[in-house]
Amino acid sequence: MSPSAAAAAERSYWPLMPYPQPAVTFVRGSGSELWDDQGRRYLDFLAGVAVCSLGHSHPRVAEAVCTQAGRLQHVSNLFGNELAPQLAEEIDTLIGDGTRAGGKVFFSNSGAEANECAFKVARRWAGHGRYVVISAYGSFHGRTLATLHATGQPAKHEIFQPLPEGFRHVAWAEPEALIDAIDPSTAAVLLEPVQGESGVNPAPPGYLAAVRKLCDERGVLLILDEVQTGLGRTGRWFGFHHDEVKPDIVTMAKALGNGMPIGACWARREVADALLPGEHATTFGGQPLAASAALATLAVMREENIPARAARMGEILAGGLARIPGVVKVRGRGLLLAAVLAEPRSAEVAARALETGLVVNAVAPDAIRLAPPLLVSEAEIDEAVSLLADAVLSTNSGTVSGTDVRTDREAKS
Repeated sequence: MSPSAAAAAERSYWPLMPYPQPAVTFVRGSGSELWDDQGRRYLDFLAGVAVCSLGHSHPRVAEAVCTQAGRLQHVSNLFGNELAPQLAEEIDTLIGDGTRAGGKVFFSNSGAEANECAFKVARRWAGHGRYVVISAYGSFHGRTLATLHATGQPAKHEIFQPLPEGFRHVAWAEPEALIDAIDPSTAAVLLEPVQGESGVNPAPPGYLAAVRKLCDERGVLLILDEVQTGLGRTGRWFGFHHDEVKPDIVTMAKALGNGMPIGACWARREVADALLPGEHATTFGGQPLAASAALATLAVMREENIPARAARMGEILAGGLARIPGVVKVRGRGLLLAAVLAEPRSAEVAARALETGLVVNAVAPDAIRLAPPLLVSEAEIDEAVSLLADAVLSTNSGTVSGTDVRTDREAKS
């Protein structure tokens, strides 16, 4: 390699795999705001992809982690710690929408690991010969080899073949598609109440209830992946609460630790008890630092009545997005929304929004995802809508005519 080529290679070197060098590097955050290494402010309407549920560096969570760090940072799951059982009981009560549901919890570090636990619990409960998990096209369940195969996006599968056996896919939002798919080898059906990664597509009314009924008739488990939707984001504690169904297994992560890595797999007691000691384990799951963050996060969520707040703020945000010229539809629930564009140019719009100081992402070719902190203010929503409107209008192809995108409050003043 020539000296000039070597110098060019050194300049282009980025040490993180497999991520490209980022357009922006953030160094500080507070609430719904971020600052980059150049001192520039951004409004964060992605929240680490629905992770920073209470916003960046929430003081209650930061205090809990700092206090715990000075007391006990880690202990093996060969022994107990005082926080994990408390957190498991809190989650069980939220699963029951305020009443203890009577299930058990396995803690992990991520949503993918929570789903891996769900697969093992389902197989152990169903017994030998019943191992297939059926999920929907368009779904996303993780990046491990098993959760990748559960993900209903075949384009992501090909380069990693052969993938683990035991996964099957059916059409989303069509309960009748499951009738022929469920056979004697089936252990469980796995669904998201809102398909976040394929464009923010909520389950239509009656879909989850119809699947629950079919699972009961066929004797298979219903697993609900609430990694992105859980803990208040949709306007209820969990997405399945909108449909009044009772799942057998629920997985969650993202919002649980407000930025600290923690996931959880909850299962009905009789299902959970199928998995015996020694058949599944984790080094870091439920460790004190992460559990302290989660307990503090859930305490603030209850005090702020986060589900009701997300529902109310989601209506305001959806109304503002709907008034943006070039946005033809708004999908989602609560504060997990997609602004659907008239043209497939979401990547361009998201890039332009970042340039103007708004963090969102292109979740589909024609859809921009917005998942702001659940404590976002009305003023921040107004600002975000204005910035996104500017980004959409500045990148349009000339086919969209401008309209007034002021909020109702601005129009009345």
